[in-house]
Amino acid sequence: MTEPIVPVEVLLVEDDPGDVLMTREAFEEHRLRNHLNVVSDGEEALAYLRGEGRYAGAPRPDLILLDLNLPRRDGREVLREVKNDERLRRIPVVVLTTSEAEEDVLRSYDLHANAYITKPVDFERFVAVVRHIDDFFITVARLPGQ
Repeated sequence: MTEPIVPVEVLLVEDDPGDVLMTREAFEEHRLRNHLNVVSDGEEALAYLRGEGRYAGAPRPDLILLDLNLPRRDGREVLREVKNDERLRRIPVVVLTTSEAEEDVLRSYDLHANAYITKPVDFERFVAVVRHIDDFFITVARLPGQ
């Protein structure tokens, strides 16, 4: 398998600073060449994706890592908006959350999430999960526009 020629734009939608830090460290530790952009709530995520306000000119993400439990607009609402928007629906969305509730899994897939992953609490396992996401969505799968 070959690495992508151009770094991939990843949008992390996460309100927990600790999880943001762990994700950044996972990218750095494994020298992932992707660009990680971070927003901390659902309203910001939608503004970023639509290029509104301070996000005018922001790069379009090739992959979204989405927490479900967010302030202002939760991840389920963001997922629904993304998958109902003709301009955004092809962006793969990986739900990356602490919830293990079957209801959340089913609802996320009903809203057309591309994957549902429960965040490990241990740093090493979290790094491994991020690496697996990268390996599959960035190295193995072909993303739209790539």
